[in-house]
This record gives sequence, structure tokens and C-alpha cells, in this order.
Amino acid sequence: MINNVNAIKFSRNDSKEFFKTLNKRVNNYFKEKNITKNGNWKLWVKTIVMFSLLITPYVLISVLTIPSWLQILFSIVMGIGLAGIGMNVMHDGNHGSFSNKKWINRLMGGSIYLLAGNRYNWQVQHNVLHHTYTNIHGHDEDLEAGRIIRFSRHSEWRWFHKFQHYYSVLLYGLLTINWAITTDFLQMKRYMKKKLSHGKFPNPFVNWTKLIVSKILYFLFWIFIPILIFNVVWWKVLLSFLIMHYTAGLILSLVFQLAHIMDEADMPLPDSNGNIKNSWAIHQLNTTVNFAAKSKLVNWFTGGLNYQVEHHIFPNISHVHYDKIAKIVKKTSSDFNLPYNEFNTFFDAIKAHFKFLKTMGVKPQNA
Repeated sequence: MINNVNAIKFSRNDSKEFFKTLNKRVNNYFKEKNITKNGNWKLWVKTIVMFSLLITPYVLISVLTIPSWLQILFSIVMGIGLAGIGMNVMHDGNHGSFSNKKWINRLMGGSIYLLAGNRYNWQVQHNVLHHTYTNIHGHDEDLEAGRIIRFSRHSEWRWFHKFQHYYSVLLYGLLTINWAITTDFLQMKRYMKKKLSHGKFPNPFVNWTKLIVSKILYFLFWIFIPILIFNVVWWKVLLSFLIMHYTAGLILSLVFQLAHIMDEADMPLPDSNGNIKNSWAIHQLNTTVNFAAKSKLVNWFTGGLNYQVEHHIFPNISHVHYDKIAKIVKKTSSDFNLPYNEFNTFFDAIKAHFKFLKTMGVKPQNA
């Protein structure tokens, strides 16, 4: 449930010079290197690779008669490509950092429709709510998982949460399937009612029409075309569809959770007047965690989401630069005696996340 986001106010008193100094140092880096803050040729190459991982197996499954084991393998590859598009292409596009051209950002951001998502919903949930009110219960919807998973000590505890560190990973794979079937409709209804938007508030009729038409086209492309045009057996199409989405959902969910859902990431509540104790930039340092900074593979595949601290403070800078500006952010945080949360490896972060889920599953004393 989203509360009145306008009620939240970040402090303007603590370490005013931190973000001013950090911003100046980062701007100087790009000026000295004479490079743009947007994506470069590396991002375009990655875009081609990710779309190839998604579309090539789709075509092969549709036009060739292949054994079941190969179909399953191709479906997993499609899921990897789908997640890769979400983290590398869609994400930068919807943050306006893929290119300095708005139409390219809109085109790349529109790749969310391949993930069964909706641009309007994603930008409200991610750009507006998550990036502004990071880890604030009742405002950041990334902390919400219905009633089935308890991500925060501020959430209501239920008896089955004591098993959530076991069953949560099974549910994580349902992320993008839920987008396709229910989540987008429920989110749009909620956001439109609250008049939330990223930029100009959309026309309700146009917005709902886009959602419905995009869902129809989505299921036509992924399910009905292979069955009706290429005569693929219906159950094989559904099997590939489900495996693809489960793979993508599992990858995306895990990467998202490792940045915020663990002990090292603070989850502060505002006071009775809606005040958060820290300034926005310092709030991001306290509520965000990096992982596997030394792994070029993790950084490449996750679209720099392992550099979550840098992404949260500079969401309009393309992820291809995060590994470079991370040194500046870490040094500046140290200069101001501020936290810089990070795990050395991906597996260290995984263990911390599931340890936190286990902790959140323990019945509180006041429950």
C-alpha cells in the first residue's frame, strides 16, 4: 500500500556538502575524460547480444523440430536474454541514460513490453517510488511481496514466514509472469487513482488502452504465433513460455533483492511528521548495498546493478560508467565518514539475503 508520498521529507541539515562534493567530482571525471554520461558502443553491443539470446532461440523453437531437452535449454537461454534486456536495455532506457536522444531512450525503455511489463507502471514503481523513497516501508513497493514474504520488520508477521527462506526462491521466478497476468492491471488501477506519474500524468483512457493492446500483442507474439503460424504443439509453446519467464523472473528478483533486502541495508521509518533523519543522498548510502564489484561478468550481465549505490545516487548515468565512478563515490563517502555498503562476491550477498529472510521469518516478541 502506497501512502501519501508527498508527506515524506528528507533532512536538509546533515552533511550538506556531501552530495555537492560528490556531484562535482563525478562531473569532473566525465569532463576530464571528455565522455558522455550516457551509454556508449559497449551498451549497443550488449543490446545486440541480449536481443539475440532472446529472439534466436524463439525462432529456432518455432521453425525447427527439436528434441525436448534442446527446447528446454533454448527456453532457459531465452530467459537469460529476457532478464539481460531488462537489466541492461530497458533499465537504462527508462532512466533516460541509454542515449542522449529521447526517442532512443523511449524505444529501449519500451523493451519492457517484451518482459510482459508496462512502461508507465514500471516508471512509477521504480523511478518515482523506489528511487525516491528507497526502503521506506509503505512507500517503496519493492518492499512489498503481498503477505507471502516478509521483507521488513515493519511488515506484519504471519506464521508461514518462518519458512520463507526456503520457499521465497520458488516464488521469485514468478515475477514477470505476474506482470503479464495480474500485476500490471492492479498497479495501473492503484497508480491512476492516486494520480502518480513519472513526468506528465497520462490520459487514463489512452493509458488503459496501451496496457490492454500491449497484453494482446504480447500473448500473440509469444504463444499464438508459434501455435497458429508455425504449428508448434501448444503444450511445447506453453512449456517454453513458462521456463523462459521463470528463468528471467528468478534472475531479476535475486539481483533486485541483493541490493536492498538484507541487514546491511537500513529500512528507516519517518517520524510522526513524515521526516526522514538523513538527506536523500545519505539515505541512499544507508539503504543500498553493492556486491561483486570485482566480477566483470556480474557487472556486465546485471547492467551494473551490482553497483547499486552508484545507480541510486546517479540514476541518470548509464551503468557502463558505474565501475569507474564507484571509486569516486567510495572515496567521497569515506571522506565524509559515511557508510558504503558492499559484499565482495555475489554468493556472499546471496547468503546475506537469505539469512535476512530467515531473520524476518522469526516471530517478533510483540506479534
